[in-house]
Amino acid sequence: MKYLKNKNIYKCSLLFGASLVLGLLGACSDFLDESDPSNFTVENYFTKPEHARSSVNAIYASLSPTMNSGFNGGSWMMTEFATGLAGTDLGQAVDSYYVKDLRNTSDNSYGLAYWGDYYRGIGNANLSIQKIPGIVMDEQEKKLLLGEAYFMRAFYYFHLVRMFGNIPLVTEPINLQSEQLKPIPSDAQAVYELIISDLKTAEEAGLPLADQSGKVTLGAVKSLLAKVYLTMAGYPLQLGTSYFQLAADKAQEVISSGAYSLFTSYGDLHDPRKKNGQENIFSIQFKTQVLPSNWQVAIIPYNKNISKYSDETGGIYATKDFVDSYEAGDLRAEEKQFFFTQFTHESDRSKTVDLGGYFLYKHFDTDAQVNSANSDLNWPLLRYADVLLMYAEAANEVTGPSTDVYSALNTIRARAKLAPAGGLSKDQLRELIWKERWHELCFENITWFDMVRLRKAFNVKTNKFEDFVGHKFSYGPVLTERELLFPIPTSEVRNNENLKQNIGY
Repeated sequence: MKYLKNKNIYKCSLLFGASLVLGLLGACSDFLDESDPSNFTVENYFTKPEHARSSVNAIYASLSPTMNSGFNGGSWMMTEFATGLAGTDLGQAVDSYYVKDLRNTSDNSYGLAYWGDYYRGIGNANLSIQKIPGIVMDEQEKKLLLGEAYFMRAFYYFHLVRMFGNIPLVTEPINLQSEQLKPIPSDAQAVYELIISDLKTAEEAGLPLADQSGKVTLGAVKSLLAKVYLTMAGYPLQLGTSYFQLAADKAQEVISSGAYSLFTSYGDLHDPRKKNGQENIFSIQFKTQVLPSNWQVAIIPYNKNISKYSDETGGIYATKDFVDSYEAGDLRAEEKQFFFTQFTHESDRSKTVDLGGYFLYKHFDTDAQVNSANSDLNWPLLRYADVLLMYAEAANEVTGPSTDVYSALNTIRARAKLAPAGGLSKDQLRELIWKERWHELCFENITWFDMVRLRKAFNVKTNKFEDFVGHKFSYGPVLTERELLFPIPTSEVRNNENLKQNIGY
């Protein structure tokens, strides 16, 4: 059976999402012509409890492809270059430069990867949500699996609506006769309503508050709800105070649960032995020899011979101006905390190599880089530091400075060896919390989303926040209104006349 290469979501991926469970996703014509009754189809697959589990596992599978990295860059870099805080030495990764230099187009492969992979995940979630209720199995296990499916569908839609704006809202499996084979886009409000509904359903599914498996937990559900409410309070919906309150309340539930805490050391953030639990609430799961972490080649300098990996791409690093914007004495800006500028030579570990830039040590798997070239490290999607800062921001918007707000913020600052904040006005505290978000959560695919919901950007020269539109990156380009969204991929607009391209692309 041929493997599907066409990224157009409406023709195959939503139609036969269950086949991804088995690795049997094929071209449409081959699949439809298949007559061997021993082969699995959507109609005969969902019959056993193990089918329910494997179908939900397939939903998670759409998380990892966007992390693929190499000499053409990686899709995960898209939202980092869009902040103006990242540099690259990878000249052939043209998609990185298109985003970085604000010359992006709808032909960018990064956006296409997000669109295709995340809608494929949505398609698999829709199949699980429709089919699992009909399987004869333990009812509690069924409810748990459905909770995972609803969470994952919400996760994918939350990212897509923030990236692309008015997007198709597909909630049922699609076949060639479906009216939604070429769906009409929904406005952002409708997408957010589904996201909230799905997360509330997941919240009532009986999921464990935390566990080490890497699967969705109640802590992940509540953390994502807090992030969604915080986003809805800001742009583009601007629902204001009531949603700041909802965000604060949900983040407080995570904090009060006692299930999570900050790591003592920043080194723990990239220690594969600690990749699930404590500070890591939800992550993209990777496994050595099975599905190894594949961005390690992107975060090391170009051909400096420091790594066991044969590819050293220099794909992404922090700008010097950004690193210089950290407060004096901030531990995160010191060598081999969040960034590194030197490392040992691969052939002689007693020899130090100057890397020529501020590379991302917060994602650096030391054992893989020095010994195995096969990384077991996960990619963080939700971590406890983010929850603390979400609480601080949302609660400050509702009540202004308070003991609880300062406590959440200063927990972050204490680990960075910074003096506790205090005695600030609401406006001063707001900007300090934003700054902590920029400095704590950098290069985790969070900062650009913050810029868009706040309509603010951080000026690394002045250490002040300014309007998104008109903000000048330290290396020259200036943000315009069009950069508030990414372009819908050309192939999707071409194959679905109901889609309307975003302004400016």
